Amino acid sequence: MLARQIDAARRFNRFYTQRIGVLDEGLLDSPFSLTEVRVMYELAHRRCVGAAELARDLGLDKGYLSRILKRFRAKNWLARSVAGDDARRHVLALTAAGRRAFAPLERRSQRQMRAMLAPLATAQRQRVLDAMRTIEHGLSPGEPSPVVLRAHRPGDIGWVVQRHGEIYWHEYGWNETFEALVAEIAAKFVQHLDPRRERCWIAERDGVRLGCIFLVAQDKTTAKLRLLLVEPEARGLGLGKRLIDACVAFARESGYRRVVLWTQTNLDAARHLYERAGFRRSGSESHHSFGKDLVAETWALKL
Repeated sequence: MLARQIDAARRFNRFYTQRIGVLDEGLLDSPFSLTEVRVMYELAHRRCVGAAELARDLGLDKGYLSRILKRFRAKNWLARSVAGDDARRHVLALTAAGRRAFAPLERRSQRQMRAMLAPLATAQRQRVLDAMRTIEHGLSPGEPSPVVLRAHRPGDIGWVVQRHGEIYWHEYGWNETFEALVAEIAAKFVQHLDPRRERCWIAERDGVRLGCIFLVAQDKTTAKLRLLLVEPEARGLGLGKRLIDACVAFARESGYRRVVLWTQTNLDAARHLYERAGFRRSGSESHHSFGKDLVAETWALKL
């Protein structure tokens, strides 16, 4: 791990903890610590939760949690009862007095978030929320959510163009003429779409786009695979293969006899995926495009 990556994560932590007032003596202008407010939140929003579950889910030392709960009981904010028919298990809940104590904290927290997000333009606010969701899911323990392949919808085509332009510039140094080509291909797909024989797949996990691929008609018997893309953070998941397999399967179902594609010799990862899927190179040609001297290749797969 690069030192600059660690520094960037620490910098974000310093910024966000200061931004939401975690460093204040009392959270949300209250006499309570961050941990106490978080425990109250869990008790207010969860049913039939025990002290052991609470300590585990919040990552708290059991002794520390026990002292917090003891203070809550002393204020008559906490009730303890037997869980259903299991006399060995006890569950916790806020009393009516405890809920009255927590209610203003809930309102202040909502006002704080509203004040932070309201000044942002709608698109910028959505980007911030998407980034928060990415952090939450990326750092959550356990297995990540599955990646799903879905049909395109409004907003996806713009993303396809943008990410092709950005990724190919960062990774290969291709200039904006490549982005213009992608925009032309994507626009023609939308304008002349025949949904019975053409399709776009968007790979997505938890609302975050991770990749795409297109299949368009070249003629009655030949389909063309276009615009395969996998986000850098999604590589190694087998997503490129899934996208190509979905594309080829749809081509077969639609009655095409072959699928062709156009690529470049320096796109090693993509060429490897095409070869594994059964495509074979049928020709090559040197050219100068996208600000680079390149060698284009055509590949074909008989169905």
